[in-house]
Amino acid sequence: MTTVLAHSAAAVGFRQTKLDTGGTRPLQVSLWYPADSRPAEQGTRTEIVGDNPAFHGLPVIRDAAPVSHDLPLVVLSHGHGGSWRNLSWLARELAAGGYVVASPDHPGTTTFDMDPAQAAMLWERPHDLSRVIDAVERDATLAGKVDISRVAAIGHSLGGWTVAALAGARFDTKRFETDCRGNTSPRACLLQGDLGLDRIELERDLADPRLKAFVSLDLGLARGFTPESLASLRMPALVIGAGVDIGGLPPGLESGYLAAHLPKPSAISIEIPDATHFSFVGLCKPDAVAFIETVEPGNGVICRDGGTRSREEIHRDIALRVIGFLASSIPVRP
Repeated sequence: MTTVLAHSAAAVGFRQTKLDTGGTRPLQVSLWYPADSRPAEQGTRTEIVGDNPAFHGLPVIRDAAPVSHDLPLVVLSHGHGGSWRNLSWLARELAAGGYVVASPDHPGTTTFDMDPAQAAMLWERPHDLSRVIDAVERDATLAGKVDISRVAAIGHSLGGWTVAALAGARFDTKRFETDCRGNTSPRACLLQGDLGLDRIELERDLADPRLKAFVSLDLGLARGFTPESLASLRMPALVIGAGVDIGGLPPGLESGYLAAHLPKPSAISIEIPDATHFSFVGLCKPDAVAFIETVEPGNGVICRDGGTRSREEIHRDIALRVIGFLASSIPVRP
């Protein structure tokens, strides 16, 4: 399993909650945060979360008391068909390093809820993150006190699109449609109907002014963002692309497009040569491919990486880059 980075020392608490349970778009939210006590003092509540037949889970202290001082907040956005589990390895690393981390399951595009009507309201995804920021800021019992002047967002795949929109990138439905006629990004274009990418609501300003930095991990749908809106984003940005394209999201046409139009030097672009689109999700168990192929034929590719390094090594590379970026943009203070 992923090992905690050498400088990460805090015990990690974990809690799940639900927002707006009686509304039209209820959210399940998972939270990781620095715990007030060391694991040895709360050993009866330490458990493995996120474990299933295909993926390893990680140890946390369920419902531990959070530390008492203000901490920076990171919100996570999973990819299409994913869930909070996908980036839980990174969430735990960040929480061990002093960040409060919160990840909603986006209705309509999560493993647990693929409702077509919700999926076609893609503009709600950035709003989901804003609602999570609201909740964590308002209720310190969830994960401790947060410093709302230090908020960042990290997203993988469709989550990368989500955090870019939250930062202020503006989507142009006609631009995306025109681009798809050239079949530029085939995987992204195949989702046009499912995600309602012709809906005028997507062209609204979806930005949250509380956001101070964002990280995109091998995003999709980037070419629908207008170059002008990307050029106007002055906040720090880290764009990480996968060098091996097995998901139909060519890095030069997705992450590369985003990086080309974001302003320098506030935007940093990195391509990890041996990472695939799925290298950013959790660690697969030894028999994971066989299990996945039995349940979902053809999807065993999710456990495939692109070189000789293990996924754990790739995760360490990604985590070091992300933690270094956050340390300069929304640092943890003593």
